[in-house]
Amino acid sequence: MKKSIIQSLFYSQIAFLILLPIWMKLTVYLHPLVILVVWFSLFSLVLFCVFWVKKEKIKFSRHVLHALTFFYSIGLLILLFFRPNNQNYSDINLIPLNTILFYLSGTVDFLIAFYNLGANIGLFIPFGLYYVFLAKKPTMKQLLIITLFTISTIEGLQYITRRGSLDIDDLMLNVLGVYIGYCIYPLIQKVVVIQ
Repeated sequence: MKKSIIQSLFYSQIAFLILLPIWMKLTVYLHPLVILVVWFSLFSLVLFCVFWVKKEKIKFSRHVLHALTFFYSIGLLILLFFRPNNQNYSDINLIPLNTILFYLSGTVDFLIAFYNLGANIGLFIPFGLYYVFLAKKPTMKQLLIITLFTISTIEGLQYITRRGSLDIDDLMLNVLGVYIGYCIYPLIQKVVVIQ
């Protein structure tokens, strides 16, 4: 197991360093903490793949799961609420798919478009997984209610505090991310064991 963790760290570091110029461009648009979030996400993905290929298990306690989720949530909140001041955060979009189609139109820098769409989905996948790991009898209806309430609150607070725009597409993409986390739980469970 130690060998697999070291291999994962090695492979993820190589990928991270090769792509570092790209990650650095994100700091113009987002809080510099984005570099740590990208590193953690890349390491987690590589770790999962290495363990999957080797048919090994990653075991940790519920306390570790709670701690990881807590620190991940703090990092995400920093990304959402502590952005550079050189941007306009007074926009409201209540028309579904308006922002998504704008990013897909090609008029926005590819990296910014890819990060906005991908991150709005990908950064919320862990919350869907976390819910399933915690719930004794997880239901999609319960998860949907919790997710809609939580993300709507975050979107509203971003708008009120002028730290982000109020966007129905962000809500849709975030909910999609949580849903994907819920759906891939059986796959993740083959590698990750919570004791």
